[in-house]
Amino acid sequence: MRKVERQSHLRQLINNTNIERQDDFVRLLAQKHIEVTQATISRDIKEMQLVKVPTAGGGYHYSFPPKKQMDSEKKMRRTLRDAFISMNAQDNMVVINVHPGNGPALATLISQTNDESLCATIGDDATVLSICKTKAATHEFMNKMTNLLAD
Repeated sequence: MRKVERQSHLRQLINNTNIERQDDFVRLLAQKHIEVTQATISRDIKEMQLVKVPTAGGGYHYSFPPKKQMDSEKKMRRTLRDAFISMNAQDNMVVINVHPGNGPALATLISQTNDESLCATIGDDATVLSICKTKAATHEFMNKMTNLLAD
């Protein structure tokens, strides 16, 4: 499994589960038939800049750095506003046209939101394609992007 896919699974686990130890990542990924070593998880944690935060019960669990989450949303709003040209949807796909050079950055920022309703987001020089899991998710995603433009 590629690092990008593995780290996507790690993001999902962090969003849905309180992960206390690196071994928990290894065990939960193994349940999904993804074999990974603790050393690999350790490298991913460092690269993803994960932090341990206190839980209500007195323990600690892995989380994303709060500042990074806020910065990503602000960057996405700013990038979208500065670069936006148009947006269209068809079936489960949303295409966002942006000024040249902005597609990869916007695609990365959208991916960092870890939106569960998205299957994938890719970007080339001036286009971002987001593939949603359902038609309803397509409408929700378009509303989210429209709201970011309007805020």
